[in-house]
Amino acid sequence: MSITALPTLTTKELTSDQEVRWCPGCGDYSILAQMRKALTTCGIPKENLVFVSGIGCSSRFPYYMNTYGFHTIHGRAPTFATGIRLARPDLQVWMITGDGDGLSIGGNHLIHALRRNIDIKILLFNNEIYGLTKGQYSPTSRQGTKTKSSPQGSIDNPLRPLTLALAAEASFVARTIDVDVTHLTSILQKAAAHKGSAFIEIYQNCKIFNDGIFDYVTDRTLKSDNALYLEHGKPMIFGKDRKKGIRLKGLEPEVVTIDKDCSENDLLVHDEKAPSATLAYLLSRFANPKFPECVGVYRNVERPTYEEGLENQIQAQLAAKGKGDLEKLFKNDDLWVVE
Repeated sequence: MSITALPTLTTKELTSDQEVRWCPGCGDYSILAQMRKALTTCGIPKENLVFVSGIGCSSRFPYYMNTYGFHTIHGRAPTFATGIRLARPDLQVWMITGDGDGLSIGGNHLIHALRRNIDIKILLFNNEIYGLTKGQYSPTSRQGTKTKSSPQGSIDNPLRPLTLALAAEASFVARTIDVDVTHLTSILQKAAAHKGSAFIEIYQNCKIFNDGIFDYVTDRTLKSDNALYLEHGKPMIFGKDRKKGIRLKGLEPEVVTIDKDCSENDLLVHDEKAPSATLAYLLSRFANPKFPECVGVYRNVERPTYEEGLENQIQAQLAAKGKGDLEKLFKNDDLWVVE
């Protein structure tokens, strides 16, 4: 009995001949590099990979991957990705979007792709700004953000991408950071292995219009007190000396000091496999400076995919009625003629 080896790729094979055209220092460069790296371990031929994007700086991504790709229209990448996945279930479909493209004009399409549990991998680059159109505030911009379109400060309540994804019942939800390359690669690999809707929010720095917005979780002197790295089955601990943790007080979380306020056994334990999204939703509400912001896999559960349900319906109809006849359909009694 012979064993067929999985195909292997190199980052060079996944690199297209197109010049990468992002601003110097943009976080997109790191995400692109780690995506290429992650895909070398997945055992998928490059002809079975496809990248779909909408409009925005991040949406140039398909040009830079030596795979199939579609650069589509503003906010409609989920619809194209859905069609590709249903027509070609043998392909692994990645969707690239930004906080503007994905959550503003594309918000409705995004919600329905996630709730249907279509097996597509969605990366949302969140820099809390519109970069391509030169620095207007976006759906994730914080209140008070001063931009060209909000010179006195944004008064909008910002959307939280992970909260939205969890409310839509995405079966894989995670957050990572552009400059944390090891963690970013790991999260991309986990998303690639997941069967169902995978949603990853990536904190991404816009060097030109919103530089340093995530310094509190990227600066080495600050991140340990402001970022909590989630680990399945382990208590939620953070801080420079690993002495801070999260405890539930009734239904409310609180930051505590271990061995002063409580023991490690009293801390909240992360469970990414929990059938209910309640815990993940709670964590998605953590925001600096009151709470550390959680990085890692919030939810990773299995449930039937949309493709499986559709295929089951098709097969049931074929079994009940046989293969259809297109010519007979055209000539049936329901036709009418315009005189």
